[in-house]
Order: sequence, then structure tokens, then C-alpha cells
Amino acid sequence: MNILGIETSCDECAASIVEDGKKILSNIVTTQIPFHAEYNGVVPEIASRMHTQWISLVVKEALDKASMHPSDIDAVAASAHPGLLGSLLVGLNFAKAFAWARDIPFLAVDHMLAHLYAPMLEFDDIDYPFLGLLVSGGHTIICRADNFDDIRVLGTTMDDAAGEAFDKVSKHYGFGYPGGYIIDELSQKGNPNAFNFPLPSLHKGNHKYDVSYSGLKTAAINQLEKFRVAETYDMHDIAASFQKTAVEILLRSLFRAVEDTGLKTIVAGGGVAANSYLRAAMSERKDLRVIFPSLSLCGDNAAMIAGLAYCYLARGESSSLRATASARVKSFKRQGR
Repeated sequence: MNILGIETSCDECAASIVEDGKKILSNIVTTQIPFHAEYNGVVPEIASRMHTQWISLVVKEALDKASMHPSDIDAVAASAHPGLLGSLLVGLNFAKAFAWARDIPFLAVDHMLAHLYAPMLEFDDIDYPFLGLLVSGGHTIICRADNFDDIRVLGTTMDDAAGEAFDKVSKHYGFGYPGGYIIDELSQKGNPNAFNFPLPSLHKGNHKYDVSYSGLKTAAINQLEKFRVAETYDMHDIAASFQKTAVEILLRSLFRAVEDTGLKTIVAGGGVAANSYLRAAMSERKDLRVIFPSLSLCGDNAAMIAGLAYCYLARGESSSLRATASARVKSFKRQGR
């Protein structure tokens, strides 16, 4: 079964064709970074406008790359939530029209569930249940996955998402956009121990798996000298020390969840899953199986959308053409709340 996936939840305009939920025949991602860089962040109106201009061309490129005609597509899927509402509507409505015109199934899928599915495109031996770590510019979620759509949130951010914190610190220091990638690059030449930035004290009750980045962000932006350790430092040290602490915040809560659940497999997804320090730090736990998607599947892409859609189709499910977009995460349940 050949499924066309469409992803327009934020500023990547993407289309992909995946066979039987596993084999990627094409995966086209067109980035809007040059259009948003001068604002140091995504401008929703610009994003939706660019999606409108590009979506037809991106889908055509995906079909051409896979050597396929629209008539070869058996179903079409698109991100429906969460994301920027205007951007989501562009991809969702295009997918609906494509499905209606060809009388094929249409699926509206959850963007975050798709990120968690991304490693499934490359690994055939990931068994449920496992712990999921979803980290991006808009979301930070530690969860338990018992099936592809049976996800229970154990912890999330109390304020900024991990990727958002990277972007804000990068903006303050004029490092550039996107902040996550640039800070990771700067950190390669920096001393991660130049600053002893604080860790939040979330360790009890309902918040023991949650994370918070407001304190770290304040320390890095407004109280830098207070946490200085090295006698001299430069921007590389700021980046490296911030990145080290940001990752420690994540891993402290994640490893608490490992101890409490007894689960030994961790599946990571989202744009921040591409961070080199995070990958290295998690790989040090030899008692765990840690699975990351390849770098091309960490960021927003349509292959994960098409792959996840196959799981629903295999179960005999599809979506109504009346399905709507939403800015919020809708498919996750909060455990114990």
C-alpha cells in the first residue's frame, strides 16, 4: 500500500510516499528557515503563506522522486494537530481534496504520535511498551507507549519546551536561528563546565517527571555572571554550558521514569532529538536500549505521517473529510491526573 503523507504543522513543507508503513520511496522537506531567520522565530502568517505556494510543487516532487502517478496512491494522510493552525489547514485541506478527487482513504493524524513512530521506519524490532522522549521547539514530553496510539504522558514542561529554550537563548546572544542547531554547533568548541547553571527542583508528587526551563533560561540570559566558574569564557562556553544543563534537565526526569516503570527501551523523536550532546549522554546508559531516528527523520517530515497512517489503515480505520485542525496535542493522556 502506497501512502502519501503531508506535513505542514509549522515551517517545513513536506511530502512523502511510504510503502506499507516502512519503505520510504520519497521524502521531500522544503524548509522556510531563510524566511523566518530575520525574526529569530517562525512567523505564523509567513509560514501558512509559503505552504500555500509550495504544497502542490512539493507533492509533485515526492511523486516524481518515487516514480509514481497520483493514481498509484492508495491513501493520503496529513498532520491535523498540534501545530500552527493556519499551516496545518493548508496541508490538511490539500490532503482532503487529493483523497476526495481520487476516492481513496484520508487520514488526519497527530504530529507528535508521528514523531514517536519515526524510528519505526528504520527499526523493525521496537517492541511495546517503551518510554518515549519527544523533544521539539513546541513540545517536551516524557511518555509511556503501549501501542502506536496508546500513549500516556508521564511528564512534560512546566513552561518552555526544550527547543524553545534553545531558540530564546540563541536569540538573546545573537547566535542566530534556528537556535538548537546553532548552539549545538557552537558547543563543539566550548567548555560545558564554564558555567554551573541551576537545575529546577521538580522531584516530588505529580511533577517528578516534569521539566522546567524558565530558571535555566533566566540564568543564561540575565544572571550569567552569578553562575560563572571559568575565569575567562566566550560564546562557545555559554552555548556548551547551557546545552549541558538543558540536557541534564531532560535526562534527570527521564531516568526517574526508567527507574519507576522498569522499562529499558527509550525511543526519542522530535527536532531536539538531533542534538549531539543529548544523543551522546543517553548512549552512555549501557543498561538501556536507546533508539534515535536518523537526523533526517528527527525534524518535521512527511514520512512519519505516512508511516503512522498505515497503522490506522491496517486496523481498518480512516478519517472523515470533516476532520479539523487543532493547535493542541489531542492524542495523549496524562497519567495519574
